[in-house]
Amino acid sequence: MSPATVRDRRAARRADALGLLAGVALDAAFGDPRRLHPVAGFGNYAQLVERYTYADSRRAGAAFTALAVGVPVAAAVLAQRATRNRPVLRGVLMAAGTWAVLGGRSLRREGGLMAGALERGDLPAARARLSHLCGRDPSALDEAGLARATVESIAENSSDAEVAPLVWGALAGLPGLVGYRAVNTLDAMVGHRSPRYARFGTASARLDDAANLLPSRLTAALAVVAAPLVEGSPARTARIWHRDGDAHPSPNSGQCESAFAGALGVRLGGMNVYFGRSETRPTLGEGPGPGTRDIRRAVTLSAAVGLLTAALAARTRWSRRKGTFLTDSVEEGHLPNSRQSADAMLRGSVTASRFAAPGSRRVVVAPATTTLLDPQTPAARNRTKR
Repeated sequence: MSPATVRDRRAARRADALGLLAGVALDAAFGDPRRLHPVAGFGNYAQLVERYTYADSRRAGAAFTALAVGVPVAAAVLAQRATRNRPVLRGVLMAAGTWAVLGGRSLRREGGLMAGALERGDLPAARARLSHLCGRDPSALDEAGLARATVESIAENSSDAEVAPLVWGALAGLPGLVGYRAVNTLDAMVGHRSPRYARFGTASARLDDAANLLPSRLTAALAVVAAPLVEGSPARTARIWHRDGDAHPSPNSGQCESAFAGALGVRLGGMNVYFGRSETRPTLGEGPGPGTRDIRRAVTLSAAVGLLTAALAARTRWSRRKGTFLTDSVEEGHLPNSRQSADAMLRGSVTASRFAAPGSRRVVVAPATTTLLDPQTPAARNRTKR
């Protein structure tokens, strides 16, 4: 590799790192774009793809997932390749992409609004706000139930809305950002066990599980580090995370929720009532159930985890000299074929992640009538798996 090529790659990585930080700053300052949201555009595209590929089978769902995710990722690869020698434009694209896929400010804003409604004793307003965070039926929830639902959603969506996009941006640049948000959005759209999507949505749900294996555990680890900011104990947080993290039916949600429960010193889990059915989730953490004050503490913890992730992601992207076969291929502007990928896995260049067993596939309950699943709303990217 020539010295000029080395310099160009270094400049591109540093442009990516600065773009990540700029995107984080834009999200913190402005939140979600109010109009012409890119995720809304992707949702419309995914619906079009579904119209032409739908069949009540897992094979059709896999084809849908590959096409719906592959096209935007390919476009991002081309954009990254076209700007590899233009660091300013590359940084601008990275900043715009990061801003488009993050949802940290919107998540924490919703948490603050819920806390405010509960502090005023306005249960009708609090119940109305719950649909911005999760798909539970709020009609019979009291203050304690609303507080628990909010804390659990903040914990899980700290990973989905902020940590995971930054992790994939650090590993693969713009294609990583775009690919993760596409996968996560498809999971919210089709990755639930309704009669229509029980088989068709399997590929999207499993791919989302795989994409969140590392980010969910990083979210939990950073909650351990940040626990003192919310009067928590890192030792207790780590203990509860390791004890309870795998008790949840989701391979990822339990990691985040158990760590937040440990940091906040509260008990999460229990009966969740959705529209037309109910589920009993295992107990995570120890102590009393969360109250209104714990919502604000969860918001603080989420913000700390997001800032730590941004610093780690930017540092990783800035200093990374050589990555895996997959990420290096993306930076070169092409994706490896299946034989190359298999060979790279055998050589250890790519870590193969174990998908969740069929019995542990999480249930996504987020009715299309809720505000959360409307891609035009500020909370659109905080799609919950609650």
